[in-house]
Amino acid sequence: MTESDPAALASAVVWGAFALAFLFGAVGNKTHFCTMGAVSDVVNMGDWNRMRMWLLAIAVATAGAGALQLAGLVDLSKTIYTVPRFTWLSYILGGFLFGIGMTLGSGCGSKTLIRIGTGNLKSLVVAIVLAIPLALFAFVFKAREFRTFDNVLGGVVVGLVVVGGWYLSGHIGHLAEGPATLEEKFLATNSGRTESLSFVAPQAYSLELLLLWSDKSRVVTFGIASVLGMLAGSLAWSLATKSFRLESFRDAEDLINHLAGGALMGFGGVLALGCTIGQGVSGLSTLALGSFLAFSAIIAGAALTMKIQYWRLMRQA
Repeated sequence: MTESDPAALASAVVWGAFALAFLFGAVGNKTHFCTMGAVSDVVNMGDWNRMRMWLLAIAVATAGAGALQLAGLVDLSKTIYTVPRFTWLSYILGGFLFGIGMTLGSGCGSKTLIRIGTGNLKSLVVAIVLAIPLALFAFVFKAREFRTFDNVLGGVVVGLVVVGGWYLSGHIGHLAEGPATLEEKFLATNSGRTESLSFVAPQAYSLELLLLWSDKSRVVTFGIASVLGMLAGSLAWSLATKSFRLESFRDAEDLINHLAGGALMGFGGVLALGCTIGQGVSGLSTLALGSFLAFSAIIAGAALTMKIQYWRLMRQA
């Protein structure tokens, strides 16, 4: 494939995104990778294992993305996270709302897709390149109880999948001059920039494609393929391990919480330009300041909501 064959390159980007997300979905299901669960474990039980898995994913993604940048394979300055305009309030407010929403909705965008693949109907509704990874690696692996196969597998695979996404969209799908406009082009991305894994806007794009399927101008993009791959990977693992089961809402309050959570994640994710994977792994791997703000705000929003939920539970007891 060469730049003279953009259709073949776009197809490679889309299928590559599906394959990467399929791996994410299967491994995320197996290892119980969940960013909301990571915050919940720390807040409610003082258990840092799943948080360390998330941090390991960030460390692997940051190291890998930095390596791609140093090798000249991708230009991370052309991502949606490294834009010149720094809208700090959007990152903080959007991240905070997303954190609240993912707690009410029992999981973030990536976990929602993983749970759909396991049969959970709730989810259906709903700055130094080496210093940071080294510091995260040290923090992650110093805890002996974390060093299990599943914990390490989840963190490493999620991180590598994000690196693979940068390579696909930023190198394979990159055209220095598009055939129609002779301007720089990133094939099969909704943003027109380099993309990696994120699961807020792509779910909206997927629904839009489904509703407007007869519109020939609508095509499967990197983000849409990622959503489909996550679903397929998680479903494949749950079927292979016979863990698939339909799970619906407990009561009306549970339904309302998930509806509110989905709405807050959608609104917050748009404001913050990403979710726990989009900003919390893909964005952080670019060392963008906005991603650090969004990541911190997501955790703060989730932790506060969990504290409030626990307080309410104690009052009802």
